[in-house]
Amino acid sequence: MSLPPDTPQGIANTLGYLQHHLQELMKRQHVSENNINSTLAALTMQLQQLTQLVANPPLPLLAVPNTPPLPIPSPPVSPSPAPPTRRTCPKLSCPPDFNGECHNGRAFLNSCSLYICLAPEQFHDEQERILWALTFFKGGRAAKWSENIFRQEADTGVFPIQTWGEFEQQFQLHFFPANAKVDAINSLEGTSYH
Repeated sequence: MSLPPDTPQGIANTLGYLQHHLQELMKRQHVSENNINSTLAALTMQLQQLTQLVANPPLPLLAVPNTPPLPIPSPPVSPSPAPPTRRTCPKLSCPPDFNGECHNGRAFLNSCSLYICLAPEQFHDEQERILWALTFFKGGRAAKWSENIFRQEADTGVFPIQTWGEFEQQFQLHFFPANAKVDAINSLEGTSYH
């Protein structure tokens, strides 16, 4: 395209620039169209081959009498791996909330230990077990003891109880009856037993 002789130089340069980029875009479009046409032709050929295979399946190379035909494998539904098989286990109940009363201490600790024993995969380490058990310390002496543990951690930067065994020992010290044998004997000798 030719411009009139009196066209300002700036407009002429801009038009030249636009013409150049228009030609580049047209070249890119032509390349894209060629790629799309090639892909479409390849897909059409594959579709024809598949249609022909479905209409006229090939004969088996070796026929074995009285054998069922091999099943046609189905394509995978999703690329994700199959979920691992898990054994079914009974639904576990969490321990009840604990308020620190000594007559409930042994039952609470037994409940925690049983849960941990039956579902060890739920706990990555011993500290998770301890923290999980502390979530049930909801009131009374138990809540105060739990609060004291977290206060010690805040003050020192180290959680004061490192293992489940240590937790059990501390728990027994604070929440089991001080004289369990004496309490049992008194209960047996009391009027409520006879």
